[in-house]
Amino acid sequence: MTEKVWFITGTSRGFGREWAIAALERGDKVAATARDTATLDDLAEKYGDALLPIRLDVTDHDADFAAVKQAHDHFGRLDIVVNNAGYGHFGFIEELTEAEARAQIETNVFGALWVTQAALPFLRAQRSGHIIQVSSIGGITAFQNVGIYHASKWALEGFSQALAQEVAPFGIDVTLIEPGGFSTDWAGSSSKRSAPLPDYKEVHEAADRARSQRVSKSGDPRASAAGGLKIVRASAAGVLRRVATAAGQGRLREPAQDVGRLAAGRRRGAGLIRRP
Repeated sequence: MTEKVWFITGTSRGFGREWAIAALERGDKVAATARDTATLDDLAEKYGDALLPIRLDVTDHDADFAAVKQAHDHFGRLDIVVNNAGYGHFGFIEELTEAEARAQIETNVFGALWVTQAALPFLRAQRSGHIIQVSSIGGITAFQNVGIYHASKWALEGFSQALAQEVAPFGIDVTLIEPGGFSTDWAGSSSKRSAPLPDYKEVHEAADRARSQRVSKSGDPRASAAGGLKIVRASAAGVLRRVATAAGQGRLREPAQDVGRLAAGRRRGAGLIRRP
């Protein structure tokens, strides 16, 4: 097995942390970013020089480019870039402030965009690499009360589809991961919420009931790690692949089929794009 070098954003908890651990456990090197690198102290103690903790707020354009360069300079190459950092914002569309809307897009869209742009010169020079974009079931459908979050994930999906076609000649693969409900604190302390408008009180209550029925059981993010490694092993340049999971499942499943080398057509069903 060839050793890989990973760059993973948002590794303080959830998917990012579990995938970092999985990569380290199989003998890979990981540059792990977090806004508070103290959350990585236990991993640094256990895995030593195989882990490079980097303090990073992905909304900082210059810091993103510096972090990617630091990782490349430290390990000598980059093989897998995982754009995982992000959060969910709860609020009806009318309830959103400008600052709240901009903050959601800055983190979930521009953060991933800047890291992707920062990594591409290194991946192009190598003529190899794999960019994994952590989207969501919210990137292929939409529910009330998380409209701006959906907007951010649909934007991520859109530029990733274009990206897959643009970087295929350089041997670079792009994968979108679209998880359903997992116990990642996405709706907990890591989320943000708008102040509700009184006139929406009953609509909010109905939305909360619908969500509790829709997400009755959350999957274990630790169980997703094996699926993440499988995605990397299946890398095939230029093929945009979607990997999704239904709410409550504790693993990432392989898609029914690859979307093919052209990401064209409309999203249907589980989010697979089929050629027109």
